[in-house]
Amino acid sequence: MELTPKELLQELLEVTRENLNTIEHLKNNSLETLNWKQKPDSWSILECIEHLNRYGDFYIPEIAHQVKNSNHKNSDVFKSNWLGKYFSKLVSYKEKINKMKSFKSMNPINSKLGIETLEKFIHQQHQIIQLLHISQNVNLDKTKTAISISKLIKLRLGDTFRVLIYHNQRHVKQAEKVMQNVNKYQHSV
Repeated sequence: MELTPKELLQELLEVTRENLNTIEHLKNNSLETLNWKQKPDSWSILECIEHLNRYGDFYIPEIAHQVKNSNHKNSDVFKSNWLGKYFSKLVSYKEKINKMKSFKSMNPINSKLGIETLEKFIHQQHQIIQLLHISQNVNLDKTKTAISISKLIKLRLGDTFRVLIYHNQRHVKQAEKVMQNVNKYQHSV
């Protein structure tokens, strides 16, 4: 499916704003609620978001650097390649989520986390929104970025945005499900 760069960036902007709004609302909960776990090996709301912060720490500076240094002007069409499609699909949110093992450095389980985890995510979402706006003047196909699992593998900028933002959406939805389970638990006690 071909999209114009403007259509792609607009869609990703909408998803990012949804992610941001969801976390803004979750910020109103107690630390006890935000750290609640259904099982010892499951993630709390804060662990879901800390996982995203760790990826944001890699991708936001990488994207910013590549956008700033890109000499490729915008094109009429964005074309994802097979690798970009594969990674985007892999991390996308689905109702029946496929469990994935996180890299140890990206797994926040049993971390001591507070409200600053949500504040950092909110700040990162504002940075992503700014990068999406700036990227309207850059070729999303020819501008390439490294990925977190290997700096040798390069993705098209449009695909990198998709991977980052769809991955954020996946875990924001996971955090929402944890919140639903907290509410069920609190009402059953």
